[in-house]
Amino acid sequence: MIILGIDPGSSIAGYGVIRVEGNCVAFVDFGVVKAADSLDMPGKLLCMYNGLSQKIREHCPQRVSVEEAFYAKNVHTTLVLGQARGVALLAAKQFGAEVAEYSPREIKKTVVGNGNAAKNQVEYMVKMLLCVPSGNQCADAYDALAAALCDFRTCAARTRMNAMRR
Repeated sequence: MIILGIDPGSSIAGYGVIRVEGNCVAFVDFGVVKAADSLDMPGKLLCMYNGLSQKIREHCPQRVSVEEAFYAKNVHTTLVLGQARGVALLAAKQFGAEVAEYSPREIKKTVVGNGNAAKNQVEYMVKMLLCVPSGNQCADAYDALAAALCDFRTCAARTRMNAMRR
């Protein structure tokens, strides 16, 4: 099974792809989709949609894990992030993937063991768990891989619970 994680943003969206075989998980791809600062909001959203759709077509994930919006003190920021999330959700559903959403705190708790973990702690754990090739990737790409890992672990736990009930 292929899981694509998305850390949505209006100017930069991170994506991370993992392959799951049984209880084993492996790194496949990660990176960011960037929109030019010169674009207006509809143009940025179109750029995000096109970039994420391209990655979905390329990797054909069965599941897509999208980070939920955090509630910023600035209402405008929250609304803009909501629009970016909508684009990510639309792209995933349009290609028939099963979609899951997780809060930033839930992702950090699942991957690091601490819901208040710093970005560098998330990056470190993702690198250790997936043996990610070194490079200068944006933190959003590691956050997207963390979202995919969260989905893997959450689904695995759900499967174990269902097996125990039988």
